[in-house]
Amino acid sequence: MVTSAHEGMHRIFQERPEILAPVFGVLGVPLSAKATVDAVTADVTETRPLERRVDTVLRVGPSDGEDFLLAIEAQSGKVEGKEWSWAYYIGYLQAKYKLPVLLLVVCQNRATAKWAAGPFDCGTRGWTALRTYPLVAGPDNLPVITDVRTVAKNLPLAVLSALAHARSRQGNAILEAIGIALQELLETDPATAKYFFDFLEVTLGKTPAGEKWKAIMSTFVSYFPGRGTVRETAYLEGKAEGKAEGKAEAILSVLEARGVPVPDSVRERISSCTDLDALTLWFDRSLTAAAVEDLFAEDKGLPRAEPGKA
Repeated sequence: MVTSAHEGMHRIFQERPEILAPVFGVLGVPLSAKATVDAVTADVTETRPLERRVDTVLRVGPSDGEDFLLAIEAQSGKVEGKEWSWAYYIGYLQAKYKLPVLLLVVCQNRATAKWAAGPFDCGTRGWTALRTYPLVAGPDNLPVITDVRTVAKNLPLAVLSALAHARSRQGNAILEAIGIALQELLETDPATAKYFFDFLEVTLGKTPAGEKWKAIMSTFVSYFPGRGTVRETAYLEGKAEGKAEGKAEAILSVLEARGVPVPDSVRERISSCTDLDALTLWFDRSLTAAAVEDLFAEDKGLPRAEPGKA
């Protein structure tokens, strides 16, 4: 099962591809900063009974060479037999897209990174038929970034640094520098700042580093992310103070932040509702709703409200 932390580790490459150039730099693989990056389907299933899925597959178009595919796996620990799945991914993707393939494994601890580096051999009787060499990003090669100016210049890499070094003594210093940099970024690019605020909270989870990040985030309760994080809770408890008007505003903010269209009739229904139980339920659903209709599905035990009533 994919956890929030696991998903966060690879979604950053999908949503913030600018991180690739600096990461490749620390790995010693040249990649131009102007390279184009496009997401490719991560499904490498050939037959229905056999399900195989890569966390992330990107098509990278360097400005100084041929395109290649980059398969990215987020690994929180050693998984027996995973190395053979990696060999399969590489072979399948190369055969399907007729492009060279590199595999990047992102690890959060040294033991996993050491294992993931391989190489992994397939062969017998003194003959190697296949050898897999993953690229590995982890605590040993991702830099410790604690200078605020450096963080501001290379925010995605600094965030990945915070994840890689979350268990080290420098972890808190990295998070503090990121917090200061994001506070400044809120003035010029609030969308990016909110993305990384929430990315770190979800990915660090309920760890000591995660608690440290929540403490840092509590300074920024006036910026509403729309992702059910600690800042949302502070927003509801502080600004709304349990009032229906505040909860209705929170629901609409979440839907807007998540890009869910809200017709005027539904906006009116939510804004005019005074039933706190209904608003609480709608708020919880707004965090995952794909459409506004999902907010009102099977409201058992709640009054059936018409637009403008609740």
